[in-house]
Amino acid sequence: MREQEGGGERRGGREGRSELPPQSPEEQARAICLRLLTGSPRTRRQLADALHKRGIPEEVSQQVLSRYEEVGLIDDAAFAGAWVESRHRGRGLARRALAQELRTKGVHATLVEEALELLDSDQEEQTARELVERKLRSTRGLERDKRIRRLAGMLARKGYPEGMALRVVRRALEAEGEDADDLGYPGE
Repeated sequence: MREQEGGGERRGGREGRSELPPQSPEEQARAICLRLLTGSPRTRRQLADALHKRGIPEEVSQQVLSRYEEVGLIDDAAFAGAWVESRHRGRGLARRALAQELRTKGVHATLVEEALELLDSDQEEQTARELVERKLRSTRGLERDKRIRRLAGMLARKGYPEGMALRVVRRALEAEGEDADDLGYPGE
């Protein structure tokens, strides 16, 4: 039913419709958290930030978030471990880049370190070699120095240490038959 045009009265109005009572801040906080957690795992800080943006009082937020941690809906350690595994495998990110991403998501430094322990240096170097192998094809025909800069730069952007990056690039170019003499970083 709708209002009559010209400012008249409403027919039928809200009769027959049940109105929901206003939600308490606790109910709002729980609903917001559950909605966000349905899409993907979140850290405690990400949820706290979302609640703050929606005007939920701090003490209510902390109470709801603590309860969700107790029941296992929020688990920053599990989040960090899954993040490291996923982003290393999917994007080839190294420890340094992964640590930065986790810190920006509000994961505590201790949990970041524990999650990064899942990634050993041999696995990290193997991933760097795979990344270089894929990129190596697209650099064929370029000058040696330019190839080194591009390949090492790609690894640096993914968080790999300079020494490892240059070592991996050097070995890949040697395996391809590139002159291995003085494959240091250009300009050194």
